[in-house]
Amino acid sequence: MKTALVTGGSRGIGKAIVEELCNNGYTVAFTYKNSESEAKSLAESTGALAIKADSADEAEVVAAVRQAYSHLGKIDCLVNNAGISSFSLFTDITLDEWNRIFSVNVTGAFLYSREVSRYMISEKYGRIINISSIWGLVGSSCEVHYSASKAALIGLTKALAKELGPSGITVNAIAPGVIDTEMNKALSDEDLKALEDETPLMRMGRAEEVAKCALYLAGDGADFITGEVINLSGGFVIT
Repeated sequence: MKTALVTGGSRGIGKAIVEELCNNGYTVAFTYKNSESEAKSLAESTGALAIKADSADEAEVVAAVRQAYSHLGKIDCLVNNAGISSFSLFTDITLDEWNRIFSVNVTGAFLYSREVSRYMISEKYGRIINISSIWGLVGSSCEVHYSASKAALIGLTKALAKELGPSGITVNAIAPGVIDTEMNKALSDEDLKALEDETPLMRMGRAEEVAKCALYLAGDGADFITGEVINLSGGFVIT
């Protein structure tokens, strides 16, 4: 049976990925930071193991990976989904805000990948899937810090794919576009409608669609895919 660790798995895209993997025979552990009630509910409904951990805290990440490995017996797949966003004019971004975005979106992925890859290397097998964003591909006004962090995640993906490939480990990224999740609830209905109108498929994406992409990258059908960034935006960004 395949196993997976999903970071930031209690809500939104992370929750959808946990559910998709569990529904397709994976034994799953997931991390969360603050959403305890949501995490407990998801654990009860799927049988996945919920682990409380701050992705920006090295000691907590190390402990979370050890707990996941102890529970799962192995970690075949790591999904680095934990992330935060923020809207701000570039000239208003404080150093604390910049560091906070990078500590979760980039450093967290680095820490989890470093710890999990040690197990994967010994097994000569593994899948690492990083959840980036289309803004990491093309940038977004008033989200410079978020865009920069997601672009860094893409760089991490490509470099790590080259380093871990000889050990039988693939590393890929998914760059979602506008997805109907809580992260986008701060946008007005008018703004959301404008984004839908700018999307060739004329709608927002669904978290379940990102989850199905993650399931594919985790599976045997993606054996020969590594270092890639899948643009999952309904055509909102075409590069």
